[in-house]
Amino acid sequence: MRTTIGWQAAGPTALRRASLKRRDLRPDDIAVQVEYCGVCHTDLHALHTYDQHTKAPLVPGHEFTGVVTGTGAMVTTFSVGDRVAVGNIVDSCGVCAMCEAGQENFCHSFPTLTYGGTDRQDGSTTLGGYSREYVVRDTFAYPLPSGLDPATAAPLMCAGVTVWEPLRSLGVGPGTRVAVAGLGGLGHLAVKMAVALGAATTVISRTQDKLDDARALGARDLIDSTDTQQMATARDTFDVVIDTIPTPHNLAPYLKLVTMDGTLSLLGYLGPVTVEATDLLIGRKKLSSAGSGGRMATAEMLQFCADNGVAADIEVLPSSHVDTALDRLRRNDVRYRFVLDMSDLD
Repeated sequence: MRTTIGWQAAGPTALRRASLKRRDLRPDDIAVQVEYCGVCHTDLHALHTYDQHTKAPLVPGHEFTGVVTGTGAMVTTFSVGDRVAVGNIVDSCGVCAMCEAGQENFCHSFPTLTYGGTDRQDGSTTLGGYSREYVVRDTFAYPLPSGLDPATAAPLMCAGVTVWEPLRSLGVGPGTRVAVAGLGGLGHLAVKMAVALGAATTVISRTQDKLDDARALGARDLIDSTDTQQMATARDTFDVVIDTIPTPHNLAPYLKLVTMDGTLSLLGYLGPVTVEATDLLIGRKKLSSAGSGGRMATAEMLQFCADNGVAADIEVLPSSHVDTALDRLRRNDVRYRFVLDMSDLD
């Protein structure tokens, strides 16, 4: 076994520095020295629901970049010193219809998650990127294009690919009208990507105060969702509405913004929802969702971001300040993504 240092859950609100075990390299593994790891709302949820009396430790972190420090005997794609990115999926069955279609994120036997997952070979619990080293199958690591900064690229591996998947599958491009509801970690990247794809992009927010932020990201306008007149004026306007709001909310007002045969893609809140069929019927509107991305889509997303100058807006903190980052994230006190610098674990 290999040994590294990371941040392990010590309860629902705190982490402690701990020695972690990583597997010895399998023939198709690479070892990655983690440089930067994004802090995701999923990490908050995992910590909140973690039972510290369980036998399996919890080490969060599923969007990170780093440098290859070792390769297995069969690895030909990577060499020591290469910069790579790793997202929230580190394995899949590889043989189901979804995996064969390049949608490993929808693997029928469920993909192996970067943390809190079950290794498909030895049954161990995966430990995440809040650590100095990660060992991963080479096919679930991605070369980091030279045009991307490793710190601002880290959130692309979860937040970025999560919004990329519906934007691409719904054919967003020149001539498309897109609205993004919610301007946070997911939303700000959805705006940047939609704009880079050539879509006329609008932000939907509960306050007009974010208009300058929206325009700085490339959006043309902002609709105040609490203003009934603005919402009524925008009815049947958008081909795609990307909903990144993370809490339960009424979908009806957002469906009304969707044009005929358009789609509301629900990405932020993934719990139970209630929809009136007539809100879909009137205009043949569609309600969809998406999550993460397959290997092909993730590689495509990284190259697109490099080619078009798309990166997350981040605040970098030393990894020793992880509790501060999580506390501020709970209070939505971030614009728009925290990234941990893991070098202080040396």
